Amino acid sequence: MNQIARSHLIIFLFALSFLVPSLEASEGDADPIYKTCLEDCEKSGCVGEMCFQHCKFSSDGKPIDGPWYLQEPLYQKWKQWDCRSDCRYHCMIAREEQRWKLGGKPIKYHGKWPFQRVYAIQEPAAVAFSAISLAIQFHGWLSFFILLNYKLPLRPDKKTYYEYTGLFHIYAILAMNFWFWSAVCHTRDVELTEKLDYSSAVALVGFSFILTILRTFDVRDEASRVMVAAPLIAFVMTHILYLNFYKLDYGLNTKVCMAMGVANLLIWGVWAGITSHPSRWKVWLFNVGGTIALLLEIYDFPPYKGFIDAHALWHAANIPLAYISWSF
Repeated sequence: MNQIARSHLIIFLFALSFLVPSLEASEGDADPIYKTCLEDCEKSGCVGEMCFQHCKFSSDGKPIDGPWYLQEPLYQKWKQWDCRSDCRYHCMIAREEQRWKLGGKPIKYHGKWPFQRVYAIQEPAAVAFSAISLAIQFHGWLSFFILLNYKLPLRPDKKTYYEYTGLFHIYAILAMNFWFWSAVCHTRDVELTEKLDYSSAVALVGFSFILTILRTFDVRDEASRVMVAAPLIAFVMTHILYLNFYKLDYGLNTKVCMAMGVANLLIWGVWAGITSHPSRWKVWLFNVGGTIALLLEIYDFPPYKGFIDAHALWHAANIPLAYISWSF
């Protein structure tokens, strides 16, 4: 192993050492002022002078202004949060303003940093970066398809000469699926969108790990491919079923995705260090960017001005990685 491969190994092992962070309860949940505000809001439907239409109920539990479909047009219904969500958000913002005036630092509420909504979008920066990554993935997949089917010669049976064409098509579909649900989840974070986001993430990372093994070890025999892929597919499917039907565990999902992500980067790093492939410099560049993205996901800090946090920067770091991944 040459010096470059050794340096990659050191970086990846360093990132791996952070995969088991300590878990702490959210400090904001126990804040007495926040809890009092939340209790008052759920009873009165107001936070200070701000009141919410959908928090006003009659004695039988029905909205006092009639059914929801008479309150707003259907095309505007998507942006309406429920009473509890609005109370949590505005109590959180009010409490954070108080803490800021007293010189306090932002704290988490219900496991999440205090973000500023924009047009009912919960985390606008992460949504924007996810949408850009989705567009780049689609453009890369389309360029890959045009290159193989219209610019390069085909076999007599009209199939491409590249042995991994089908695998990269599956990768593209999983990547676009993940970035779509990532944008949806960060727009409105509820249990359903979280499950779809987490499941899509682990499906993409798991398949990327399979593709990495098959490509770097040049596995072309179908039986060998099945032997490699079957146990990894079984593991990923079991994990997805666990998340959806047993416990939606964000910490566990993060550790699983990071472990496979680090393994991915390590295998590609070693491959780039020993191969003479003309695209090996792109692999090194991808690995450096991937390592930075992993460290951003590990290193957690409050959102700057209520918009940009480490997770949003992780989304931003994936934009050039998406471009590089389709440029080999």
